[in-house]
Amino acid sequence: MRNYYLLLLIAGIFMVQACKQNKQPVEEVKEMSGNPIFEGRYADPEGIIFDDKYWIYPTYSDLYEKQVFMDAFSSPDLVNWTKHERVIDTSGVKWVNRALWAPAILKKDDKYFLFFGGNDIQSDDEYGGIGVAVADKPEGPFKDHIGKPLIDKFYNGAQPIDQYVFKDKDGSYYIYYGGWRHCNVAKLNDDFTAIVPMEDGTMYKEVTPENYVEGPFMFIKNDKYYFLWSEGGWGGPNYKVAYAISDSPFGPFERIGTILEQEAGIATGAGHNSIIHEPKSDKWYMVYHRRPLTEKHRDDRETCIDEMFFDENGHIVPVKMTFEGVKSNPLK
Repeated sequence: MRNYYLLLLIAGIFMVQACKQNKQPVEEVKEMSGNPIFEGRYADPEGIIFDDKYWIYPTYSDLYEKQVFMDAFSSPDLVNWTKHERVIDTSGVKWVNRALWAPAILKKDDKYFLFFGGNDIQSDDEYGGIGVAVADKPEGPFKDHIGKPLIDKFYNGAQPIDQYVFKDKDGSYYIYYGGWRHCNVAKLNDDFTAIVPMEDGTMYKEVTPENYVEGPFMFIKNDKYYFLWSEGGWGGPNYKVAYAISDSPFGPFERIGTILEQEAGIATGAGHNSIIHEPKSDKWYMVYHRRPLTEKHRDDRETCIDEMFFDENGHIVPVKMTFEGVKSNPLK
């Protein structure tokens, strides 16, 4: 009997060892997004929530001649990201041959509309400007919506790039855009095929705030209009984000201060942001690009995310750039 129990003990030891050898490693649960949030050179990120996923649509950061497509990224929790390759490219937008830039996206009537800049036109004599594409799914494929640029001229001195499309409280849709230190707002028709006059008959109203360069963005909080933009040179270290608060979507937009800029030991060239508000947790996130300290080329930009806070007066607290990024925040 003693030998029987001894044999059982030895068999048990061998079984434990075998289980340890065959045990699969436990996958580490990622709790922070890290910065950058996904690999690759990407800039001008547009962040948004569609249904149960976060989405980011950035510019592919490279020489203008190589900027002929855009990728998108989706995540259920801000931490684990899936790449969707070439959601739009120049095969779907025939009039663009270079500099496919700075996407802005929204959902309307079960369709997804992606606004973009194309060709980096330098005068009214060149063909290009701001276009719009449409798809049935957020991952595309997006195809040209009107077969030509939506805005193809320099109105009020604003280069037609860096558009953001904003839905106002009354259901109207406005497009804010402009490079070359000028910013315009214009009203879109219901199917996003044309610019239509505003109530005062104006087609393109200039709303340029102090120090504005490019990259406008708008959101509403507590019935106030928060207007953000980028300052400085996008190819250098001093790129940054400033903002204003107004009672109207048409301004005036009086500059309050800088809320994102280069930080020693972190990165340079931080700018061209968008904002994601997750209403369930009431968390606000700034999605932006920056340049690693090890890189100097203008196109060496990466997409990052950090949390954004407000003080007791409703002012935006300057965003602190991190390498850690943000905590997991599942939408389900």
